[in-house]
Amino acid sequence: MKLVVFAGISLLIFFAIALGLIVSQPAKGVKSAAQTLVFERIMGAGDVAPLPRVEVLASDGARYEVAHLAAPDKPLLVMLHGSGWHGGQFTRLARALEGAAEIVIPSLRGHYQGPGERGDIAHMGQLEDDIAALIRARAAPGQKVVLLGHSSGGGLVVRFAGGAHGGLIDRAILLAPFLQYDAPTTRANSGGWAHPLTRRIIGLSMLNMVGIHALDGLTAMEFAMPDAVLNGPLGDQATLAYSWRLNQSYAPRRDYLGDISALPPFLLIAGAEDEAFVAEGYAPLMTPASPNGRFEVIAGRGHLDIVDAPETVALIKDVLP
Repeated sequence: MKLVVFAGISLLIFFAIALGLIVSQPAKGVKSAAQTLVFERIMGAGDVAPLPRVEVLASDGARYEVAHLAAPDKPLLVMLHGSGWHGGQFTRLARALEGAAEIVIPSLRGHYQGPGERGDIAHMGQLEDDIAALIRARAAPGQKVVLLGHSSGGGLVVRFAGGAHGGLIDRAILLAPFLQYDAPTTRANSGGWAHPLTRRIIGLSMLNMVGIHALDGLTAMEFAMPDAVLNGPLGDQATLAYSWRLNQSYAPRRDYLGDISALPPFLLIAGAEDEAFVAEGYAPLMTPASPNGRFEVIAGRGHLDIVDAPETVALIKDVLP
């Protein structure tokens, strides 16, 4: 009887701590900060022709549009954007690669022009399910599939490789990928623009440990966009906060080395001047987990301008199957 009472009291204390942590740190609505990434580098692409769009079905049957460039008898290249923005960040890169691959660029669920509610998803892993649905819909029989991602999109590529749908991809291209907040490649707050609600995250993690997901839709991450972005004509395209389940689903699992070990042959490109991640740290961290990687550090490039760099275009063309 004493053991039952002790267990009951311990459980109550556990839930009290978890809920206390969650309610003690409400979302602040961070919108801008002095120290942040220069998002203007990936906004708009008025100097190149806009990309054609086709309609696809998400994993839950929702209809949405993705950018698409056809290329007969070439591999399918699916591009996954980074946090806070949308597929439009790849317009210049796609045009530079035109003809080298069939290119598909979704805006991920929870983002501008993506399916579902802004800043949230319905359940853990739904981003992976959407990507799998997209690949199955667009890949022709026998067509090689390459999954490319930048920043958090690169982390999502790693997560995808280690998940239930990993067998759908033949190659991966990672542009300055996010691995985990405590990975040795990650700078503090990813360069100052990411603002995690740490106490709330701990509390939600505790609840998830015992199978409780009722509060997974609460905000767990906020982003500080530059005023130049928010006050400009494209300001409404920024996504400024993520729910716990979206944030978790947009990154490798806690055992990120396990996800890395599942990667197919991959190319990783990072800028030597990356403000969010330590470019030179990827190879020594990831190589013991996977011998399949090629690592390239580009001098003079930062976290965002690495996407459109001519060196990046040349390296991607070099590894396309």
